[in-house]
Amino acid sequence: MTVIRQDDFIDSVADALQFISYYHPKDFVQAVHQAYEHEMNPAAKDAMAQILINSRLCAQGKRPICQDTGIVTVFLKIGMNVVWDATMSVADMVNEGVRRAYTHPDNVLRASILEDPAGARRNTKDNGFKVPFKIFKSTSIVFVDII
Repeated sequence: MTVIRQDDFIDSVADALQFISYYHPKDFVQAVHQAYEHEMNPAAKDAMAQILINSRLCAQGKRPICQDTGIVTVFLKIGMNVVWDATMSVADMVNEGVRRAYTHPDNVLRASILEDPAGARRNTKDNGFKVPFKIFKSTSIVFVDII
């Protein structure tokens, strides 16, 4: 039996979002570097060099790579033997993790989600509103994939 504490889960979601905001995946950086090494066109080579420099600066400074208008989607693999030490629902914990990530004082992320997109169109200011997520059953632990 694995016990997952509410604050640990929320912190994990927030930490994961902060992490992916300033680190490109290793395979992406390697692929751009390899393409850079083989590129013959000077303008294309310069563009790839700028991507690699920006990626390094973002990682070193822990600042967002891009302030796009994407939406967080969470995929959870929750084991059959998981026991929650929590008062909040899984959905509420995911939303709270997103809120904390988007309002982190050291790296505020761009809030772009509307509370009522078909109505008043009010910005949530923290993107923590009805985050789409999917739960998959697993063995005995929790995996959180955030895209």
